[in-house]
Amino acid sequence: MSNTEVAPQEILCETDDSCVGVEILAPRQVPLGGPRAMDVRRTLPQRQRSLIGAWCFLDHYGPDRVGESGGMHVPRHPHTGLQTVSWLFTGEIEHRDSAGFHAAVRPGEVNLMTAGRGISHSEFSTPGTDVLHGAQLWVALPDGARQMEPTFEHYRPDPLSGPGWIMRVFLGSFAGATSPVTTHTPLLGAEILLEAGATLSLDTDPSFEHGLLVDTGSLLVDGHPVAKDHLAYLPTGHTSLALAAGAEPLRVLLIGGEPLGEKIVMWWNFVGRSHEEIVGYRAQWQAEIGAEDAPAAAGTDAAGPRFGTFPAGEPAPLPAPALPNARLRPRA
Repeated sequence: MSNTEVAPQEILCETDDSCVGVEILAPRQVPLGGPRAMDVRRTLPQRQRSLIGAWCFLDHYGPDRVGESGGMHVPRHPHTGLQTVSWLFTGEIEHRDSAGFHAAVRPGEVNLMTAGRGISHSEFSTPGTDVLHGAQLWVALPDGARQMEPTFEHYRPDPLSGPGWIMRVFLGSFAGATSPVTTHTPLLGAEILLEAGATLSLDTDPSFEHGLLVDTGSLLVDGHPVAKDHLAYLPTGHTSLALAAGAEPLRVLLIGGEPLGEKIVMWWNFVGRSHEEIVGYRAQWQAEIGAEDAPAAAGTDAAGPRFGTFPAGEPAPLPAPALPNARLRPRA
């Protein structure tokens, strides 16, 4: 998924374990694009928290009736230095990328695209989709992996279950299940369903930060209430999580990981380490798509087009927004 904001703010992300309890992050509405602009609810990044482990971006959308919202219509756009993680509850999305992967994103199946040094891709809800509902997340790659060649992985986790609960672990190892999907820092991603009034106690790695996004219902985590569409953040040091559903069935996404331990600058769809890198990525993308504001010398580097090539006949690619007038730097 692309960040379609026309004036995206630069973000310098770094570990901050100053919060010792449960921090509640409220969502903000962001139009995804198109004439009817399907809205997404963004809980990462925020001014007060930019990272949970290496997770650096979380958009939550739906349930949207595609006939009314226009659905997901995100033409080809670039990424660097990150992995995209797509997880659907309802509907289907067609993914196509410049590394040659063409896949369907379906409920209960994780699709992970590693951008590495650079990739471009498109995402469109399929014609047969009536209701679209899910989440798109990004993971920042550590410095040692961020210049790797792009790739793509798909996995359908078998559900775990117990009294009043079902869990699908789609990334990392948790509750006795392990996902084979490649990560480059210790990470966790899981969907948890609780029946109304059910409780669940989970053993957790104290070296991990954790986040819990409430999709449906209401949650108590360690006794703290978390409303629908909100993200609860728990810092390192927790050896367990106590979850309790309210009067309605509950669905949450659990994410976590060891603190990244690196500063990253994230602007639009790029994750880099400096102002100069981001400016260079933007210039290369603009040159590769033939945009009018592209510097004449930018575009192809020694390894070929950074963002790859796409089949002919696809919708026009998204141009990059204008850079801010000031140097990219940390937000206050």
